[in-house]
Amino acid sequence: MCGLLTYISADASAPAHRAAIAEANERLHHRGPDETGVELIDNDVVIAHKRLSIIDVESSHQPLWYADGRYVMTYNGEIYNYKELRAELIERFGATFATDGDSEVILAGYHYWGAEVATRLRGMFAFVIWDRQERRGYGARDPFGIKPMFHLHTHEGVYFSSEKKALMPFTDPKDLDEKNLAHYLTLQYPPEPGTMHRAVQRIAAGHYVQFTAGSPVTATKYFEPTFHPRPVDDPQRLYDEILATLRESVRMHMRADVPVGAFLSSGIDSTGVVALAREFNPDILSFTMGFDVPGHYNELDVALESAEHLGVKAIGTKIGAEEMMSALPQIVWYLDDPVADPALVPLYFVAKKAAEYVTVVLGGEGADEFFAGYPIYREPLSLQSIQGLPRSVRSGLRAVSRVIPEGVKGKSFLERGTTDLETRFVGNANIYAEEEKQRILRRYDPSVVYTDITAPIYAECEGLDDTTRMQYVDMKTWLRGDILVKADRMSMAHSLEVRVPFLDVEVFKVASKVPLDEKVRLRGNHTKYALRQALNKVVPPAIVNRPKMGFPTPTRVWLAAEMFEWADHILATAGCGHLIDLEYVRGLLRDHREGKADNSRKVWTILVFCLWHAIFVEQSLDPGVTRATSQLAAKPAVGSYVN
Repeated sequence: MCGLLTYISADASAPAHRAAIAEANERLHHRGPDETGVELIDNDVVIAHKRLSIIDVESSHQPLWYADGRYVMTYNGEIYNYKELRAELIERFGATFATDGDSEVILAGYHYWGAEVATRLRGMFAFVIWDRQERRGYGARDPFGIKPMFHLHTHEGVYFSSEKKALMPFTDPKDLDEKNLAHYLTLQYPPEPGTMHRAVQRIAAGHYVQFTAGSPVTATKYFEPTFHPRPVDDPQRLYDEILATLRESVRMHMRADVPVGAFLSSGIDSTGVVALAREFNPDILSFTMGFDVPGHYNELDVALESAEHLGVKAIGTKIGAEEMMSALPQIVWYLDDPVADPALVPLYFVAKKAAEYVTVVLGGEGADEFFAGYPIYREPLSLQSIQGLPRSVRSGLRAVSRVIPEGVKGKSFLERGTTDLETRFVGNANIYAEEEKQRILRRYDPSVVYTDITAPIYAECEGLDDTTRMQYVDMKTWLRGDILVKADRMSMAHSLEVRVPFLDVEVFKVASKVPLDEKVRLRGNHTKYALRQALNKVVPPAIVNRPKMGFPTPTRVWLAAEMFEWADHILATAGCGHLIDLEYVRGLLRDHREGKADNSRKVWTILVFCLWHAIFVEQSLDPGVTRATSQLAAKPAVGSYVN
């Protein structure tokens, strides 16, 4: 895993920018502390790289050259089928290789297959190639958006980077995209391909780009994750196919020349990955964590029991409220853009612990989107009785729901049952409704609504059942904007590579055809039913049917107690009051402490934005120092930061 930064000059003035690129590249040091490379290519391009050595440690230095210096590449990711592609390139074209790594396979593939090389790569990747002969560039991002790539256009040229922070020296940090701020308040992240800064965009997942010096970047979609559910005559055959495909994916994801471990929670996804990984490495280490809070916030005991059952060593860690407050500014800095998922914090700490032992870990991300694991995916089944009524009857029931007092049983059921899917489901997070955004945003624009993001996605999957459409929306929004961002940033914060065997094109081929009745069932409260049946031979019985917990984080408890003064101080002193009514949010916090409502997610969303604004816009908060010297601190720091 690595960090890349590339500049393509519009006017052959690249030499004048080499020093600035080299300096900005240091902002990516955490992504690749093993090696640094900065190359000036003619007068056109500066390519910079930070390497975390995983495969072919002794060679495959980057930027990497190919074909007698015709091509040069900087690359972040892992290609799991590189050995097979290498053999094919040698057999079909007589390709030659100077290294044993996966990087050179991409370059050789581009030389012989051209732009379509992206369609042949099985893995997670973001890369930029410059062809000196044609003075043409090519880049690509993996099918599901596991690895990030940002780009920035200026009058001087175009920049590409693994993280937005490396591009900020070349643009105005105060030029915010307030449309994405509005979307952030609903979704808890700015949706792809935009960012919180107007000038910086993301290369969309499953796209490749082509460009020449001084010309616009053109993007082409090469992968579309399409669901084709169909009935099955023999369910066991489906379960066997799922297990066999996932086992092969895990095997390929374990290809590395450094130690590989795995994250382990109390759920079936990570437990299944660990169980399969153990077949290829019985000594694999697993890592888990919990909180110093009793009850369902602590997955540690269950995960440790699963590890014992599987016969693998588990290394656990716990954190408290003080560690969470202390680490949050640095976490926000690593994120680049605000992401208000509290599960970022435990992931940050478990990645920190894992990095003490291994360089690569396997994770369970993607299983819920592929196989329908979120509890909300059962909702279309529960609403069938009301959704099937004539529209006039549903309109009447909708009117009845409006006069039922808040908190009365049945009100929510009537509201959701009489609302179309496209309106009621915006993805896994729905923090602030439009009515409350109008109250909280200083410059609310009624023409900017959450359906701007979801409506085109719903149009792409029209004709599928409602549960599958929800999966598709989550794949295009929640998975890309939240799940994969936090997995990449929180692991790379500690120079740790996370690999995700579920997010594999071959696994998706199988998942895409699973029928509705093998995904969710009301009886027994089942989600991802087929996956559970597939894994019941390798996963402890107590885990197979365990309800999904996510990564429960006790922000609800702590914001009403240990974290209240800290949170209130941030809101009272933050410098983004011209964008958000912070006094209103302080009121939400007080109501939360007094037990009038659970406002924890709403308050947390604004807290993260306040810290982000202070770091990246005001530049008044240095995340590299302890909270004791932070302008937004209320208490002495506990613990330390990783630089």
